[in-house]
Amino acid sequence: MKFLARFYIDGFILAIFGAVIVATLVPAEGSAATVVDWATKVAIALLFFLYGARLSPAETLAGLRHWRLHLVVLAATFVVFPLIGIPFRLLVPSVLTEDLYKGVLFFCLVPSTVQSSIAFTSIARGNVAAAVVSASISNLLGVFVTPLLVVLLMDATGQASVDLSSVGDIMLQILLPFVVGQFARPLLIEWLRRHNRPTRLVDRGSILLVVYAAFSEGMNEHIWSTVSAWQVLAVGLVAIAILGIILAITTLAGRELGFNREDRIVLVFCGSKKSLATGVPMASVLFAGQPVSLIVLPLMIFHQVQLIACAAIAQYFARQHERATASQAAEAVA
Repeated sequence: MKFLARFYIDGFILAIFGAVIVATLVPAEGSAATVVDWATKVAIALLFFLYGARLSPAETLAGLRHWRLHLVVLAATFVVFPLIGIPFRLLVPSVLTEDLYKGVLFFCLVPSTVQSSIAFTSIARGNVAAAVVSASISNLLGVFVTPLLVVLLMDATGQASVDLSSVGDIMLQILLPFVVGQFARPLLIEWLRRHNRPTRLVDRGSILLVVYAAFSEGMNEHIWSTVSAWQVLAVGLVAIAILGIILAITTLAGRELGFNREDRIVLVFCGSKKSLATGVPMASVLFAGQPVSLIVLPLMIFHQVQLIACAAIAQYFARQHERATASQAAEAVA
């Protein structure tokens, strides 16, 4: 890592690209895909168990009470994102096909990710407790809000249904391990204070697993063969543009609304993400009888773009925090 740092190359970003390359060349299929799926679920549960063990009950309670921040995150996810996506209709049919645009607008309507939003907040030294609450609320509300937005803004089947299994997944993979971690905190906190490496490894490892699993699924579905290279490039550029706009808006909003550094980090990461795990199952129901693979393609591309971009941003925030901490320590000694 020190060798790479000399050339301003981030090892974590390289690892993400490595996961994409491995998934492209050797995608998980059959029983291997099942193993990867379970490994991802276990990693996510372990991650939130460790978060629960590290956060004091006072920090958790403060995160629950931070309603102003949560409202801004929800507004970014379900109001600002759709408003950004609607004007891209102008690119049809010259740049995007009707189905690809439908996919672009659809990913603007799905809820935020949970695991990666919180993992990046942790890496960036943000308010993890608030991120847990914001991301979980976004996903829970998204089960109801996303189908409603699809029916209001898109030409779907009109048979929007609520998948209550998504609520159960959030409870079992996110909230239950977090609560168990809170109860186990007295037994583990001293060890975790002396050894922060396990949480860092699980932070980054869970993200790499998500990247590999998502790209493997796309390869197995042959989703890349359904469009031309130019169309994939166009969707990629649109995804980059939308992510850039929402990152600029959330960054500016955090400053203008007077949030502190830790809360601004939550707004940036929780307000700029879109969940592939929630979006794909919803699309299969909401767009039954339509080319679902094409409609979810923009979501898959945006998912990869957001992980790579936010990994770089999180590392930047982490280095910023380390420099500030070192500066304060030097001033205290002086």
